[in-house]
Amino acid sequence: MPRPPLKVMLAESVSTLPRGGRLAYEPKFDGHRMVIFRTGERVLLQARSGRIITDAFPDLAAAARQLPEGTVLDGEVVVWSEGRTDFAAVQKRAAATPGRAPALARQLPASYAAFDLLAEDGADLRTSAYEKRRGRLVALLGTMGPPLQAVPMTLDADEAATWYDTLPGIGVEGLVIKGLDQTYRSGTRAWMKLRHTSAHDAVVVGFTGARSRPHALVLVLPDDDTPVVSSPLAPALRIQAAAALPAQAASGTGIGADDAFGPGAAPVAMAAGLGEVAYQPVAAGLSAEVEQRTTRHATTTVLRLRLPPDAVGDQDGDLSGTSG
Repeated sequence: MPRPPLKVMLAESVSTLPRGGRLAYEPKFDGHRMVIFRTGERVLLQARSGRIITDAFPDLAAAARQLPEGTVLDGEVVVWSEGRTDFAAVQKRAAATPGRAPALARQLPASYAAFDLLAEDGADLRTSAYEKRRGRLVALLGTMGPPLQAVPMTLDADEAATWYDTLPGIGVEGLVIKGLDQTYRSGTRAWMKLRHTSAHDAVVVGFTGARSRPHALVLVLPDDDTPVVSSPLAPALRIQAAAALPAQAASGTGIGADDAFGPGAAPVAMAAGLGEVAYQPVAAGLSAEVEQRTTRHATTTVLRLRLPPDAVGDQDGDLSGTSG
């Protein structure tokens, strides 16, 4: 049976909707990747990075205890707000301390969109075809209902194209395409994903440089809880970030916390071409629109900051600047 830390299967970006062959199409939700392990009397919730985040999601942990022993699910945790998914709220949940997690679970209840069944009754299903795993997943979760549900799936490319065109309004950022005969290959990019744009929102969890003029922002991207350092900010964005960054440092069991890095240790994030870089964490409250590019090194460029409507800046809460 799979055990944590488990490397999850990933998807490679494509520019057009694949058609033909034995393909399945699933909506790509804007949330955090999560693997659920139900073994014996225990429930463990694992983020994509391998970090155990069970304490941060007591609502999902309680729901997962209703699963049969020997079950392992792969999927996406999302928080719904005003009829659409809210990635900043998911990150706030993931960074909660054990003391704050129950209150946040009541304020921002999480949902789990399961898209794969990796083990059932203690048997490893990763070598089985996706088509077989999907059938068993639907049978397993069909009678349970929220907050654990199977993600929608279609075999009809035209229906998938309709999803792609109509679902962005509820926070669906695109599609994931899988072969019906595919096995689950941990750590490989064997699925395909079609996004509406290369730009998407990320949560700001820290910065490098001086607070009065940040050099770069440290970000958590959708579907990944590992913090990354952005490319250097353009001059205008440095000024805007200095005014917008939350004044208080981050605390708790989330990213940037002492118990994640050791008492008094500075948290680190991955910077393109540099490896691990120390940064100063900040509390949740600021997000940014970013663009990811892959050349020799994967880079994340901040396009604009996103602020609450009552924050300093443009009336719509966006602060834009030319990236450099």
